[in-house]
Amino acid sequence: MSEDVERVYTINLGKALLSQSQHRSVRAINMIREFARRHMKVETIKIEEDLAHEIWARGVRHPPRKVRVRMQKTDEGHVIVSRYDEDVDLDEVLETDTADDTVVDASDTEDAEDQDTIDKLATTEE
Repeated sequence: MSEDVERVYTINLGKALLSQSQHRSVRAINMIREFARRHMKVETIKIEEDLAHEIWARGVRHPPRKVRVRMQKTDEGHVIVSRYDEDVDLDEVLETDTADDTVVDASDTEDAEDQDTIDKLATTEE
């Protein structure tokens, strides 16, 4: 298997709130592992440190309700689960799309038209 598979998922962690309050973030991490096993069909799951920090940021009792993740299946046969950053993907899309190089702000054109109107009125009044 020479190609890496990369997918983006939103994982609902709401059922972690059904656990005891002292075990909710641990349960959320386990739910992410179970989700990755089920969807990527691999037993070895590695969760990146940034994602773990996001889960544990509000403590053990209050994990987030939903998490947006990127899952990458590697050639070694394991899955790396990391945070999904939309900003990075948007920058990549903007770099590859060179057809729309000129961006015109509508407010600038309206201001210019208003200024032209003001100039015309000023010259007719004189």
